Amino acid sequence: MQDQQKTSLVWFQNDLRTHDQISLAKAMAKGNRVIGVYFFIPSQFEISAFGFKKNEKFRAKFLLETVHQLKQNLAQLNISLLSFFDTPKKVFPHLVKEYGVTEVFLQKEWTQEELDRLKKVKDAVAPNVTFTESFNQFLFHPEDIPLSFNRIPQIFTQFRKICEKKASVREVCAIPKAMPKKNTIHQHTTIPTLKELGYEAFNTDARTAFPFQGGENEALNRLDHYFWESKKLSVYKKTRNGLIGTDYSSKFSPWLANGSLSPRTVYHKINQYEKEVVKNDSTYWLIFELIWRDYFKYISLKHGNVIFKQKGILVKEYEWKTDLKLVNKWINGETSSSFVNANMLEIKNTGWMSNRGRQNVASYFAKEMLLDWRIGAAYFEAMLLDYDVHSNYGNWMYVAGVGNDPRDRKFNVALQAERYDSQGKFQRLWLQNSLF
Repeated sequence: MQDQQKTSLVWFQNDLRTHDQISLAKAMAKGNRVIGVYFFIPSQFEISAFGFKKNEKFRAKFLLETVHQLKQNLAQLNISLLSFFDTPKKVFPHLVKEYGVTEVFLQKEWTQEELDRLKKVKDAVAPNVTFTESFNQFLFHPEDIPLSFNRIPQIFTQFRKICEKKASVREVCAIPKAMPKKNTIHQHTTIPTLKELGYEAFNTDARTAFPFQGGENEALNRLDHYFWESKKLSVYKKTRNGLIGTDYSSKFSPWLANGSLSPRTVYHKINQYEKEVVKNDSTYWLIFELIWRDYFKYISLKHGNVIFKQKGILVKEYEWKTDLKLVNKWINGETSSSFVNANMLEIKNTGWMSNRGRQNVASYFAKEMLLDWRIGAAYFEAMLLDYDVHSNYGNWMYVAGVGNDPRDRKFNVALQAERYDSQGKFQRLWLQNSLF
């Protein structure tokens, strides 16, 4: 062992922040030296079984910005962040040996890829290294809801009412005081560039509704803007189905997805806003959406890998097609619906799409084109800045009729376009050279 000092290692994954960071707080409370590590895992930048990259350029860039900001924020706590474009299994034994790592702190995950990755790491390091996992991505902590995972209701409304009545949201975990300066280590690693991850540099499309950068500071700045500067939270319920511009919705989801923003932080800021500004349907509705986000995580905990299966959690049979010509027409905005086309060109060019758009294009894909919903879900996984495995697959199952929607609805895309884009402004924005 090159270093005799005991070290607590924080393995950052989708919890890329210093505020409300339970793993970081636990590590710092140990009294040992603390270092952090983040892995750019090669398989996450390769082509998946459905023919798309796991991460396309938009989320890759957002991730790089986030990790750079995390490194700066940890440096203010005198904690070094090491980063590797490699597999954790290969690197971990060297970290343990070089820095005397005795305990690893990380966010608890439960989907198969993450479980397999952790098992390989545990098998690769000495048995005396302990791993402390903490649930840290929920609004309602799993210990605080009065339900075992296998009793999570199949209907969201039932889950919501139980949580609202019988569970409370924990206080945020404060950012600990900085470690002594001697805590920092001398070895430095380099965060890869976009090109090293396999992407060409690109300019942000001027039409995007999400022109923001990644990172914890950016997330908290956005929260301040949406709540305190613009007070747009007061009208969230009225504007949330918008299609154009930065402020029709909170836009918190990309930061929530990679964990640079904590849902508990958002919740308690809403409570503060309700006391200081106004409490109305809009302030409640943002909490309502945070509960939806939790719900899909609990559905994933309950059903495991079933959320990735074609028949979904309902084990329901449909005659799905895998016609790649039709898939490409959907991707490239060449369907018979100009509203679908406009939304699909938006995600293709920006990595963003409104909630209203997502519901319509997913319903069109599964219910009109009768294409295997998992292909659409995999495309969203590649493209979306705010890709979250539980919400993405939960929502796709829901819309495809194999998930948590008891009514198995189909969106009338023409009526939706008339209702939400009656003047055609959104369609003109993205279909400038087309008639519709």
